Amino acid sequence: MERVGTVGAVLIDIDGVLTVSWEPLPGAIEAMERLRDAGLSLALVTNTTSRTRASIAARLSGAGFPVTADDIVTAPTVTAAYLREHCPGARCLLLNAGDIRDDLTGVTLVDEQDTDADVGVDVVILGGAGGEFGYEALNRVFRQLQHGARLVAMHRNLYWRTADGLDLDTGAFLLGLERAARVEAEVTGKPAEAFFAAALAHLGAEPSAALMIGDDIESDVLAAQRSGVTGALVKTGKYLPETHRAATGTPDHVLDSFAALPALLKRLAEGSD
Repeated sequence: MERVGTVGAVLIDIDGVLTVSWEPLPGAIEAMERLRDAGLSLALVTNTTSRTRASIAARLSGAGFPVTADDIVTAPTVTAAYLREHCPGARCLLLNAGDIRDDLTGVTLVDEQDTDADVGVDVVILGGAGGEFGYEALNRVFRQLQHGARLVAMHRNLYWRTADGLDLDTGAFLLGLERAARVEAEVTGKPAEAFFAAALAHLGAEPSAALMIGDDIESDVLAAQRSGVTGALVKTGKYLPETHRAATGTPDHVLDSFAALPALLKRLAEGSD
């Protein structure tokens, strides 16, 4: 495909768009190769919190995707930048499924054994949900919030797609914590406008020249559109017809899968879509 006229940058969700349980979806590798050949600027933007940027890049490139760690913008890296700016020097308690400490540069993390009633923290950080989100851990977070800690969430996704089906994610627990502790989380990953701004800045792209493709109609697509980015929803991953019908807005484009993106970009370049 030739270089696209008005679209010079593409933001791409990973889970549910390129892969499911880290296995490539049909046609995804070939489609990304075509985008590379077209000279488009690409950023893989993800709320995935189970792996570092380096680990994600290694897994994707090992599967055949033409990507490096520099192509990836994650919720943890954006969260680290947010905390360095808004809470410098804060003592932070992290609850997350997976080790992402290498991507939380400049953030002071305390051991959970030091977070009793007498030794509190300034910020509680919620990453992605998993087995770590048990009663004791959530109750420890709840107590810290009662003692005045700020609540920062990397995302508020309710569920995500695995090879075995949909699994609960952080948003399902976050809603309860917010209500019980009477606090409101500061969300740093998608759908936060600051997340998309960080991804565009990473590419040096303007919103009007960018397209976001994702499987979450609210957090990926409509959130990007509110930031001035063209949105494309794919019917893979966590996509459900009922969430599509009940959404708060309408995607600019709807595709069967990421494999259809090169054809869409060609139509946009020709002014026929």
